[in-house]
Amino acid sequence: MDIEIAGPSRPSAIHLEAFMLRARPLVMALSALALAAGTGAATAGPVQADVGASAGAGAGAGADARELGFADCPTLSELPEGADPAKWRCEAMTATGHLTLGRVEVPIDRPLAITFAEGSVDGEFRQVFGAMAATPLRVRGTPLSITPRYGGYSDFESNDERRGELDLTFRISGPGVPRGCSIGTDAAPVHLVLKETDPSRVVSPDPLIVAFGVADNRFAAPGTSGCGRLGPVLDKVLRLPAPAGVNGIDLDARVALRSYGAVG
Repeated sequence: MDIEIAGPSRPSAIHLEAFMLRARPLVMALSALALAAGTGAATAGPVQADVGASAGAGAGAGADARELGFADCPTLSELPEGADPAKWRCEAMTATGHLTLGRVEVPIDRPLAITFAEGSVDGEFRQVFGAMAATPLRVRGTPLSITPRYGGYSDFESNDERRGELDLTFRISGPGVPRGCSIGTDAAPVHLVLKETDPSRVVSPDPLIVAFGVADNRFAAPGTSGCGRLGPVLDKVLRLPAPAGVNGIDLDARVALRSYGAVG
């Protein structure tokens, strides 16, 4: 049941009573949130996009995840010194699935988009992160949304143990929530170790597109950060921090690949 707070007035007695019978603790916490916020109805907000090199995170202008692709590949000048374009490729990934963080259980029904370059220099595997974008995910039963954001580290070199690793933070937005409010921070992000759940298969040979599944159900989720006096309320509503085994992310991914040697 979605809740919208339309101004400072109280919801109707009938709706409030019915909902309190089902989820009284959550209503009390959300009432505190609304009181602290003193604002109108929540909206999904603009799409967020994070852009940065693999050594650190950065922020870019908003862009719909579905529009990200090869245009967000690192440029030739951003590849490591000595990189042979013919031995480097850009990978543009989109993924949908499901996310669980504490009490939060949301479908990722609008694709996450991640773009990066990989290749070798003097026989050593190297990577350069390009961009990440995601649409805010509405948390059912609350006026809140969370947006996955690049946390400053990625390693997409697969091995027998995992398909890749990725650091994320999750920006929280809603009535009265400070802009810097998040689950995880750039200094202490949520670290994912993604294991393969569905082996790679070729979807298209030209352009080359492969599909596969990955998941991590063993990471811990920290409490909120940068949320001011709303922090304890949000932690209570979202049941954070949440230990390993409670949280999870499952993704069905598609990756388009293009050689830098083919770039005109």
